[in-house]
Amino acid sequence: MLKIGYLELENCFIMAPMAGITNLPFRLIARKMGAGLVTTEMISATGLMLSQERTLHYLKSHKDEKPLSVQLFGSEPEIIADACRIAIERGADIIDINMGCPVKKVIKTGAGGSLMQSPERVRQIVKGVRRVCSVPLTVKIRSGWSIETPSACEIARVIEEEGADAITVHPRYVKQGFSGSADWSFISKVKNLLKIPVIGSGDAFTPDLVLEMKRRTCCDGVMIGRGAIGNPWIFRQAVDLDKNGAFRTPELRERKALIIEHFMLLNSFFGELRASKKMRTLLVWYTKGLPNSSGFRRSFTCVNDYGSILSALDNYFLYIGEN
Repeated sequence: MLKIGYLELENCFIMAPMAGITNLPFRLIARKMGAGLVTTEMISATGLMLSQERTLHYLKSHKDEKPLSVQLFGSEPEIIADACRIAIERGADIIDINMGCPVKKVIKTGAGGSLMQSPERVRQIVKGVRRVCSVPLTVKIRSGWSIETPSACEIARVIEEEGADAITVHPRYVKQGFSGSADWSFISKVKNLLKIPVIGSGDAFTPDLVLEMKRRTCCDGVMIGRGAIGNPWIFRQAVDLDKNGAFRTPELRERKALIIEHFMLLNSFFGELRASKKMRTLLVWYTKGLPNSSGFRRSFTCVNDYGSILSALDNYFLYIGEN
């Protein structure tokens, strides 16, 4: 159990926001597979303020995914605060502010990981958003801007002082991107410093690593990102491992059924062409490690329609079921 503000989550395993991945269909799958909380893709506060159709599309939600965390990014306190109001009006149960994204187009606007260089700017943003935010408020940070400036503890203290309800620590430096290994000791340092819940993030690719992070850092929750792509069962597995000391791998028929369900949700949400393109990418992850998966991937390389992908999927699972 994890409590963030007044919200009590079913468990402490949280789906991380991932660009191009954590759309509504993926979030519904993650919740069904046991995630205690799901999060939107990172959303531009400026885009929400300008009512850009594409940006507003990120806020489309469904009751079955609740509770929903909406992650915003920006550099201007007033704009993020106004975007916060819009997100809450459209159903956000938690507002999360991104202060760790290492992508250049985000950094150059003074948002995301760029904020790890400016504790005073962080203070202004959190204070401004807290003033208008009627739901729990969380912030995601990194270890610091670079190895020369490990600012996580200083920034975390500011965030707590200004009223955030929880903080997520991804223990890589902004300049690292996603290279190298996550240094979980930074999660421990922040946890030892703060009274609000601390959520760990980074390199939790398997249920065993999820529980290992929790044990080693004493963090209150674990955010799971890339480990859930193609394996949304990881949330249920982490819950089972935590409660019972063991977890099971999905059988072939269960794996196939979930893949089809995911594809159907994508088709309903994006339309056939976009859904097919997205599914082709996801199938690389869903079939990773299965027999002759490379041959299967070649069979749908240029396929852009719902029926053809389903047919290829049927043939592949029939093949591996007989061999």
